[in-house]
Amino acid sequence: MSGRKVFYNGKFVDEMDAKISIYDSALMFGDMVFEMTRSFNKKQFKLEEHIDRLFNGLKILRIPIQYTKEQMIEFCNQVVEINDSNFLPTDEHRLMINVSRGPLGLYSHLFENPQPTVIIADFPLKWTVNGMGKLFNGGVNGVITQQKAISNNLLDPRIKNRSRLHYQMANIEASFYKGENNWAVLLDENGFIAEGSGDNIFFVKDGKVLTPKGHNILRGISRDYIFDLCNELGIECIESDLTPYDAYTSDECFMTATPFCILPMTSINYIEITTGMGDITRKLLNKWSENVGVDIEKQIKDFNNEFQLSTNAPTPYNFGKK
Repeated sequence: MSGRKVFYNGKFVDEMDAKISIYDSALMFGDMVFEMTRSFNKKQFKLEEHIDRLFNGLKILRIPIQYTKEQMIEFCNQVVEINDSNFLPTDEHRLMINVSRGPLGLYSHLFENPQPTVIIADFPLKWTVNGMGKLFNGGVNGVITQQKAISNNLLDPRIKNRSRLHYQMANIEASFYKGENNWAVLLDENGFIAEGSGDNIFFVKDGKVLTPKGHNILRGISRDYIFDLCNELGIECIESDLTPYDAYTSDECFMTATPFCILPMTSINYIEITTGMGDITRKLLNKWSENVGVDIEKQIKDFNNEFQLSTNAPTPYNFGKK
């Protein structure tokens, strides 16, 4: 047993005992809303914003939940507190918050008290950022995939849900590219750049930061924070319809997501953009580090020196070679 505890429908149980039913709506339909958070110096970052987005998704999908926002925030903090003794002093807490509709009505009579499934798991952030330290220097290569982003006419991507097969298909496609560190970049139905498979994309051109409009993307919490950082630094940040041509001719490019915050994308389809992290990307990362009191790049590199995940199975940011 790991020793870590998980919040599971009102109780704290051992990590390996937190299981959902084969009849849960999450398994049957991907009918689950979720959030992933991280800490800096053991303090959760933007937790309220994550919980707000979670509840927006629950409201739109009409998934009932027996807890308030305030209670969910308290449960998250309790999970961190309970598990901290199992973490190294240098570890950060990555929370995974999952809420489903619970057992489908067809099977509900099999359960004594059928209810929505609420799970809050906590594990070291270093698992998720495994192998990413080197990417702050060399960057990633963006692969524009044939797999498109889901249009908001079909399913609103602003709801962070577990129906993510299109991301997986894009990742599988990117994994067939030669070379290393190939990350998927999805276009929308109109041929504009949308997002990565779990991250948002930004470009720098003539001193301005540009990012796709928020129609056909998951509007990340980290994406929103880039607007705040740009405002602090006096850098103009603009939402715009951006084409692959705009990407190829940009001065810098970077991706944002909760685990790693900012990583440079140094090429797209192996068309070079920069040889490393660009100046404005560096300013944004440094400002983020300053604001949270953690050298983000150094921390992830230190994690990588301390811990290497050994697996041939796909991970959220590594899909191997076929």
